[in-house]
Amino acid sequence: MPTPFSLRQLLAAAALALPALSQAAYPDHPIEWVVPYAAGGGSDVVARVVAEPMAKALGQSIIILNKPGAATNIGADYAARAKPDGYTLLTGDTGTLAANAFLYQKLSYSAEKDFAPVGMLVRFPLILVVNPKLPIKNLAEFSAWAKAQQGGVSYATPGAGSPHHLATEIFKEQAKLSLVHVPYKGAAPAVQDVLGGQVPFMFVDSVAGFQNIQAGKLRAIGIATPQRSKVFPDVPTLEEQGMKGFEAYAWQGLVVPKATPEDRVQRLSEQLQATLKDPAVVKRLEDMGLEVTATSRADMAKFLVTERNKLGPVIKTNNIQLD
Repeated sequence: MPTPFSLRQLLAAAALALPALSQAAYPDHPIEWVVPYAAGGGSDVVARVVAEPMAKALGQSIIILNKPGAATNIGADYAARAKPDGYTLLTGDTGTLAANAFLYQKLSYSAEKDFAPVGMLVRFPLILVVNPKLPIKNLAEFSAWAKAQQGGVSYATPGAGSPHHLATEIFKEQAKLSLVHVPYKGAAPAVQDVLGGQVPFMFVDSVAGFQNIQAGKLRAIGIATPQRSKVFPDVPTLEEQGMKGFEAYAWQGLVVPKATPEDRVQRLSEQLQATLKDPAVVKRLEDMGLEVTATSRADMAKFLVTERNKLGPVIKTNNIQLD
């Protein structure tokens, strides 16, 4: 029978060993990655590109579960209610983690209270594009043309409250233009009407606009990034054309339910960052028109605060509501 002293030693050793055992045992069954969009779209493809090498490194399958609808709220609600054990991941985007709290009067989840950051995934730079039949080749010409139009100029977006919509409202205010919003149900029909000339311009994300910009079917006036994009090296930034401090992206990050054990969140974060630094993964994502954004958990948390502080006032000032 162990003495009291040796018993204390055993208990202390067991306590020290528990975290190591927990880390070694995780994961011991497949992980579910919730994508709040339909299969086959850009968000789904990003998740699958990243999940494959992550799964190999973690030694367990990562199963993509598509739960589209309600501007990502259906998938977000599902993930928020999941068991916080490290076996449920969620692709959280601009809407889910920053804008929806302001766009909806009531949500069944709280981005701040229900989710913990794992790390950023990718950014979709937004690009000011026009129908190529318009006599516009740069930002100065665009501004002069827009100001000369009686009654304002219409612009297309994938929908009210989308990053494209919010970015254009910020652009409108900064450029002092009269613009009229024409929302569509998704990027594809919005792009089609700009191609057809029914709407003269839009801010298109790099994925939705990639092929048409490359083919010359959309004329890129400027990209809303601080430096020129590796994907569109010939497209000047709006910054270099005089629009100081204007940046606009759609973005995605990975989150887990808030109470997920710290060691599991950290392991996922470290593996995500390692995956996003893999040259093969980077190439696949950049070939889609994306910017890879490998970040720590802390950096993602700071970014989310910045985005909420930026988008909240825009939504309130323009009285944008989705319910």
